[in-house]
Amino acid sequence: MSDQDHTQWTILNILQWTTNYFQEKGVQSPRLTAEILLAHTLQKGRMYLYVHHDQPLEAAERTHFKTLIKQRVQGTPTQYLTGKQEFWSIEFQVTPDVLIPRPETEHLVETAIKLSAQFPRPTIVDIGTGSGIVAISLKKELPHAEVYAGDISETALTIAKRNANHLLNGENHIVFRQGDLLQPFFGATFDLIVSNPPYCSTEEYPTLAREVRGHEPRIALYAGEQGLDVYERLIAAAPSYLKPDGYVLVEIGYGQKDAVVAIFQKHGFVINDVIKDYARIDRVVVARWHGNYKDFA
Repeated sequence: MSDQDHTQWTILNILQWTTNYFQEKGVQSPRLTAEILLAHTLQKGRMYLYVHHDQPLEAAERTHFKTLIKQRVQGTPTQYLTGKQEFWSIEFQVTPDVLIPRPETEHLVETAIKLSAQFPRPTIVDIGTGSGIVAISLKKELPHAEVYAGDISETALTIAKRNANHLLNGENHIVFRQGDLLQPFFGATFDLIVSNPPYCSTEEYPTLAREVRGHEPRIALYAGEQGLDVYERLIAAAPSYLKPDGYVLVEIGYGQKDAVVAIFQKHGFVINDVIKDYARIDRVVVARWHGNYKDFA
């Protein structure tokens, strides 16, 4: 795509060229990626591209679009280029300071909503909130719930707060706190502790796609030699932050079910359920705490 030839670069032409180019460079979902980036460049929805397929692009638009094409081919995720990602039918702001939301995490939200039904006014804390997708989705579905969220990254919390202010109609009903795991909530107890923690192992991390390994925050992905370090610390601390008969829900990685279940059982939890995702992969472990922390300690 050059500005030196006499081609009239309409929306249709540029989409066809970009799709072919992305295919040659091994970009996943080349047509969809081309549409998303062009719609972002034009500040329009994707449907606009089809309705106005014969519309020529202005020089400034072509320049901006070419920059996005180059960055995507070099490995920058589409979501970081557009600054947004949909989750739970909600459009969230994302930056390289936070993990890109994955659809599998919706199983964590769905399970938490179902469990919350047994509590008149559930108290929920989201640990490692990142961009805030879990906490905000839960607050939207459960406006009567008391929702808290924490993250060790101050920059991630800035994004989460921004999303909450925007998506909760300007009224931030979530309490955000910065710190390591449950420590910022010392003295509080909850009906549900939910978390999508880092769970990549030393062996797995180098095999991640370059878009993930090279651009998403390592602190949100890597969790020690076996990928279990965060589970160990979170589950060990959880009883002192739970109300009697409270739950802990954690997302897990492929093949981690047995190890995570064993950690829960070691600390006195009863496994309530293991939820599979749409690919039939074990994705969420639900554990329940019966009694008080003193009984176990």
